[in-house]
Amino acid sequence: MDKKSKVNRAPLAIIILLIVVCVVAGILAFPKIREALSNKAPDDRTSAAITMRKTSKTYQYDNTEIMKLTIDYPEITSANSPEAAEHINEEIALQVDAFAKNADELYQEAIEIYDDFQKEGYPFHPWEAYLQFQVTYNAHGLLSWYIDRYLYSGGAHGNTLRSSATWELVQGTLRTLDTFYEPGADYQSYILETILKQAQDNLAQEPYIYFEEYQSSIKECFDPQSFYLSPDGLVIYYQQYAIAPYSTGIVEFTIPAENN
Repeated sequence: MDKKSKVNRAPLAIIILLIVVCVVAGILAFPKIREALSNKAPDDRTSAAITMRKTSKTYQYDNTEIMKLTIDYPEITSANSPEAAEHINEEIALQVDAFAKNADELYQEAIEIYDDFQKEGYPFHPWEAYLQFQVTYNAHGLLSWYIDRYLYSGGAHGNTLRSSATWELVQGTLRTLDTFYEPGADYQSYILETILKQAQDNLAQEPYIYFEEYQSSIKECFDPQSFYLSPDGLVIYYQQYAIAPYSTGIVEFTIPAENN
């Protein structure tokens, strides 16, 4: 091989080396979601037994149904970590009690609206308050769910506000988004890049599914607390009206576990 060939092939070798380094760096930067959802997770022995409970209440006034309250929530038991399960149940109870108390206050507001409508001769549509826990992942020492708080107070439609939580079942502690990535990793940039790509693909299939300024809204409205786990990976969600019209609902994007 002459010297000219060696010189020409040197830049190619450097480029290949850089590509390999970048790929390896990407694999090392985001391994924890894959690990957490795999059979190799450190607390694989732990999962929770879940019993869904339901409570409902109908509020009446003037022989008329004014409002209905419905709450669907989980009850957690764990033979391996009973204290952690008790702590999680206590946190669930706090949210259920707070929602029920708020419903009592809404009932008083509904009565006032009802009386005003009766005077004006307007039809009154019963209000509705709905709290729903949806368990999305329960394996390998992790328990994840989202909670939808729905309120209908007359008008064309109700509104839903979503929150979520991911628990470490052994200790009964909450996991934050950054704990699924290596320390120091720029995980938010990686997540936003993945979301923007998915949003573009979705928009190509369903025009007008998002607002025109959805790209900037995805970045501005990103909330590290708005996530939960699913068997497919990590799900990031955006509240109603954040990046899309009401008809689109709460928007979700899944960061696949194999990509992390």
